[in-house]
Amino acid sequence: MRRLILALILTMAPVLATGQERLPANPDIESTIQSQLDAFSTGNVFTAWTFASPTIQQMFQHPMYFGAMVERGYPMVWQPGETTYLGLREEGDRLVQQVQILDPTGRGHLLEYEMVQIDGRWRIAGVTVLRGQHLGV
Repeated sequence: MRRLILALILTMAPVLATGQERLPANPDIESTIQSQLDAFSTGNVFTAWTFASPTIQQMFQHPMYFGAMVERGYPMVWQPGETTYLGLREEGDRLVQQVQILDPTGRGHLLEYEMVQIDGRWRIAGVTVLRGQHLGV
């Protein structure tokens, strides 16, 4: 019984520490992220661009500039391997989806996708690679 209680406390500690509530999985958010990853994996930056928020699109002005930034700055997103959707949480008017992505070498990376809903459709407003969070696989 003590082990069960300890396990529950350890499981809930990160949520309690941040004061943020985990939300149930959102298939539409996961589908949006996966669709962009699929587009990048085939080099289709024009399709990948359609999943970016207007703010991101305004920042980069053209799908090719956006694609070049992802290829250089986010190689695990440019050529993703296995993808696992982890916790989803609310931060203000955005939802943040944690995602584990294996890069082409099999090294795991933990990322956070900021998601916004625009005209009833989920769009990616930013991606943060959690530094120091490479996952041994």
